[in-house]
Amino acid sequence: MSAALTILGSLSAVFGLALGSFLNVVVHRVPAGLSVVAPASACPGCSHPIRRRDNVPVVSWLALRGRCRDCSTAISARYPLVEAATAVLFLLVGIRFAPASDASGAAAVGALVLLVVLLTAMAGSVALALIDIDTHRLPNRIVLPAYPVFLVLLTLSSTLTGDWDALVRGSVGMVVLGGVYLLLALAVPRGMGLGDVKLAGVLGLMLAYLGWGPLAVGAFAAFLLGGTFGVVLLVVGRARRSTGIPFGPWMLLGAWVGAFAGGPVWDAYLRLLGLV
Repeated sequence: MSAALTILGSLSAVFGLALGSFLNVVVHRVPAGLSVVAPASACPGCSHPIRRRDNVPVVSWLALRGRCRDCSTAISARYPLVEAATAVLFLLVGIRFAPASDASGAAAVGALVLLVVLLTAMAGSVALALIDIDTHRLPNRIVLPAYPVFLVLLTLSSTLTGDWDALVRGSVGMVVLGGVYLLLALAVPRGMGLGDVKLAGVLGLMLAYLGWGPLAVGAFAAFLLGGTFGVVLLVVGRARRSTGIPFGPWMLLGAWVGAFAGGPVWDAYLRLLGLV
C-alpha cells in the first residue's frame, strides 16, 4: 500500500470516527423532528450536558465504563460501536475509492470529489440503516437533500475528469432504479414504502455513476440479502408473513456490495454467459 493511500485511508478513518459521534445524534434526533445542532447533548438520566472530555469517540465511553459521570446512568454500547464502525467503513471507502496513483491535476481532484460523495453516502447509510431499524422510516430530511448534493458534486467530478458518460449513466440509473421501486411500491404497497422509493433513486445515481455492474449487482444484492434474512426469520419463528421488516438496511448493504465488488462480479457473470 502506497504512502499516499495509507494517509488518505487514515484520514478517512479519523474523520469517520469523529463523524460517528454526530451520527448517533442524527439517529436519535431526526426521527423525533429535533434539531441536530442544538441543544448540546446531555445525559438522558440527569439532563447534565455532556462535557467535552466525555465526548471523545469510543475513548470516553471506555474511560467512563459506559456510565454517566454525574448520575451513573448506563450509556448504551451502541454509541461507541457506531463510532468505531463508521471509522472502519470510512477507512474501507477511503482505500477502495482513492484516486488512482497515476492521476494528477484536475483528474485527481475530480476523483477526490467522487470520494467525498461516497464518504457522504456511507455516513448517510449508517444513519438511515439505524433509523429504519428503530422506526421503520427513512426520513426525508436525510434522503431528499442527497439528490441535489450528489448531482452537483458528481457534475463537478465529471467536469474535472471529463467523464461525462458517468454522469449520464448515473442520471439514467437514478431514474431506472427509482422507477423500479416505485412500480414495486404501487404493486405491493404493504411490502415497499415511498421512503424506499426515494432512497432507491439516490442509490441508483451513485451506483450507476460507478458503472452498470455496480448498479446491477447492488440492486440484485439488496433483494437477495433482504429476502434471505426474511426467510431465516420465518424459519426460526422470529417473524410471520405479515411481519414488517425494514428493507432500507438491505438496500444500503446491497448498494455497498455493488459499489465495492459490482464491477468484477458483473464482468465475471457476463463472461460466464459468453457475452464478453
